[in-house]
Amino acid sequence: MVDIDYLLSKQSFIELDARERAKSLFDQGSFKELLDPFSRMMSPWLPKQNIVPQADDGVVVIKGTIQQKTVVVISIEGMFQGGSLGEVGGAKIAGALELAIEDNQNNIPTTAILLLETGGVRLQEANLGLAAIAEIQSAIVELRQYQPVIGVVAGSVGCFGGMSIAAGLCSYLIITQEGRLGLNGPQVIEQEAGSNEYNAKDRPFIWSITGGEQRFASGLVDAFVEDDREQIKQQIIGFIAQGIPAVQRSSQAEFYLSKLTQVDTSQQISPTEVQELYRGEKA
Repeated sequence: MVDIDYLLSKQSFIELDARERAKSLFDQGSFKELLDPFSRMMSPWLPKQNIVPQADDGVVVIKGTIQQKTVVVISIEGMFQGGSLGEVGGAKIAGALELAIEDNQNNIPTTAILLLETGGVRLQEANLGLAAIAEIQSAIVELRQYQPVIGVVAGSVGCFGGMSIAAGLCSYLIITQEGRLGLNGPQVIEQEAGSNEYNAKDRPFIWSITGGEQRFASGLVDAFVEDDREQIKQQIIGFIAQGIPAVQRSSQAEFYLSKLTQVDTSQQISPTEVQELYRGEKA
C-alpha cells in the first residue's frame, strides 16, 4: 500500500541546485561557503571559446557541521556545462579535500561529502581537468585514512568520466533510482561503438546497466535511497557514524578483475547476469 503521508512529506533532492543540495545537509546556521560566487573564481578559458563562465565554475564548497560533526560538502552543479570539471572547479575540490586532510592531521575530525553530478573532464580544458581530477583522487585516498569520504550520486546527470573513478575511491557511495554511475557516458559509448552496441536513446536499457538500482544490486554502491532530502541526509549521518570501512572497495581490485575475466564480450551481458557476476564474498 502506498503511504500517502510519506509521499506528501517527501522533498526532492534532485530538484535542488548544487548549492541548495549542499545546504540542505547541514545543521541549521552552522555552515559557511568557501570561495562563493562573489570571489569570482571562474574559468579563464571558457570566454576564449565564446562560452559564458559561471562565477563559481560550477563547484560549491561549504563547511559546517552535521549533527555537530565537522564536514565539508563539495557539490557539483550538473546544469553548468554538464557538471564537467576544468582547472578552477577541480582545484576547488582538490583544495577543499586537502584542507580536510590538514584538519584531521591537526586533530579536527573532518568528513568530506561529495555530491557528484558530473560528466567528468571539461573538454574545453581537457589536460587541466585531467590534472585536477588526478589531484582529487589522490586527496580522497589520503583523506579516507582519517575519516570516511562519502559520495552521493542523485541524478539527473549522473557521474561519469574521471569523476566516476573518484566515486569508486569513496569510502561509501549513496545512489538514487534516478542516478547513474559509469566510466563512459552513453553518448560516448554509442559514438565509439555504434548504436547497436549501446543505444543512448534507450533510457530503460541505459538505467538497467548504469542506473542506481542496478549498481546497488551489483554491490558497486553501498546505499540505494529515494529522491528524498531527509532520507539522503540520514544515510549520510549513518555512514559518518560507521566511520572508516574495514575494507575499502578500491582495495579489492583482484576480486573485481577476477569477475571481469569471466565476461563473454562477444555478446551483450544482461543486467541480471551483471548482478550474479558480482555476488559472492569479496576479498
